[in-house]
Order: sequence, then structure tokens, then C-alpha cells
Amino acid sequence: MDIVQASRVGGRERNEDRVGHWSAADATLLAVADGLGGHAHGDVAAQIAIDILGAAFAAQARPRLADPSQFLVHSINTAHAAIRREAQLRDYPDSPRTVIATCVVQDGHAYWTHVGDCRFYLVREGRIVLRSRDHTVVQRLVDEGRIREEAMATHPHRNRLLQCLGGIQQPQPDWQGGVRLAREDILLLCSDGLWGPLTPRQLLLPLLAKPLAEAIPELVELAERCAGRDSDNISVVAMTWDQAD
Repeated sequence: MDIVQASRVGGRERNEDRVGHWSAADATLLAVADGLGGHAHGDVAAQIAIDILGAAFAAQARPRLADPSQFLVHSINTAHAAIRREAQLRDYPDSPRTVIATCVVQDGHAYWTHVGDCRFYLVREGRIVLRSRDHTVVQRLVDEGRIREEAMATHPHRNRLLQCLGGIQQPQPDWQGGVRLAREDILLLCSDGLWGPLTPRQLLLPLLAKPLAEAIPELVELAERCAGRDSDNISVVAMTWDQAD
């Protein structure tokens, strides 16, 4: 497996995204968390979520996870509770919040889940064959056929989330119970700072034309350039699956 990650502050004062990947003998975990800038200490929430995932993976992937899907859902719920608890311990007036996307690769399958608008993509043979559905108002409008997907990035309600970690409501993460991977599949997880300014074609072209180590920095640079001064934090972790079917 070839894994590349990147994170950039963009046009913001600080980077509230967190990104990571971890490997055991028979399993790999990828994750991107995007702390919400509209709430104080979003970086704290994102860091807690990433730390919880990494620690749980290290403790349980020996050498593989017993149930990857259950691991992901349980870890996200644990992270949500930990963020709420940290807010009480630090006496924050409002709980810090984050969105997240995370994926386990094990036994030739990808298991993923997410909360909010961090995304998971599966790229195969030059096409996006699978992507997560954002927990946002605009995603709901797209699903209902009221707006086109191309309008999501510029819609006035594009930042209205339906789910996050650290909020009052318990998150209800969607999860995928294992997608069989094929040789040269690309798994990509990112914050909205990457996917927001880019069209699907712009996202795909570097991935198809260059090795991952060159394509990911190029994508981050392109997203920041397209967003201009309003660029959000940009974070991504991607993996190429090189084993046979």
C-alpha cells in the first residue's frame, strides 16, 4: 500500500484540521477530522477524535480488527463522548465540534464511515465509483432533486451541518460494511477544504496522471488556488491498493 497525507492552513489563521493513518500487520486505518471554525476550539475536538481513533486501533488491531465497521462506529461515539467530557473539564461555554471521515482497510476490503462533510472517495479505473453523502442541508437538497450537485459548493446553506461530533445530539454515522478492493483502487479521505473548490474532474486528473506522492500535493495546491483568499484548511489522506483482486 502507498499512503500519502497532507494538511495546509489555507487562508485561515490556524489549522483546525487533523489527519492521520495507522497500520497493523493485517489492517490499516485512515482518518481526517475538520474542527468546526464556527465553534471555539474546533482543533481540540478534531485532535481528540483522531487520538481516540488511533489509540483504539493500536489496542484492537492485533493483528486485525474483529469487526471493522463496529470498530469505526464505536470509536466515533467514544470520540463524541470524549469531546463533550473535555468541554466540561475545561469549562468551555460551548462544546468544541468536529466532522470526520475514517476508513479501515482489512482483508482486501474497505470499511468506511463519516459524520458531517468530510468525505470518503473510492476511485477505480478513472472514475469516482463511491463517495460518502454529506450530512448537510445542501446534500439533502441534492438528494431530493431540488439543486444540482454542482451548486453545492456555492449554495448559501453549504455550511449548515446536520451532524457533527461534540454537539448536543448524538451523531448517527453512516457506515459501509466492506467494499472489495481491486488493484490500483485509490481511497481518498478529505475535508471540505479540498473537495469544495474542485470539480470531480479536477479531483480525478492528478490522481490518474501521477503517482500518489505527486498527485496529493498538487491537489492541495490546486484547491487552495481555486478557493483564493477564502481558502479553508485543506486536509487529505489517500491510499493506493496495489494488491491483486
